[in-house]
Amino acid sequence: MPQLRVVAQLSTQPGSEEMMRGALAKLAAATQSHRGCIEFKLYESVSAPGTFVTVETWESREDHESHMQTEDIAAALAAAEGHVDGDIAIHPLRPV
Repeated sequence: MPQLRVVAQLSTQPGSEEMMRGALAKLAAATQSHRGCIEFKLYESVSAPGTFVTVETWESREDHESHMQTEDIAAALAAAEGHVDGDIAIHPLRPV
């Protein structure tokens, strides 16, 4: 089964950048130990501060789906409530 790459993006409400930076850094650190996680990197846009992007590699789609059901994700989503500008975009990717 091929590995799965995922890119996720969210933008914060003005004034929520530092709080989200902390919550997402905590999620990134915790995710390293999730089953099937090969890589989980957190970035913040230089041109649009407060816009965060994760670049992830998973052993399988099932491992990513399992990750999405963890307490770590639930805690990050709870922390993000009321602080995200728009929707959180999650993009599983396939090679072209």
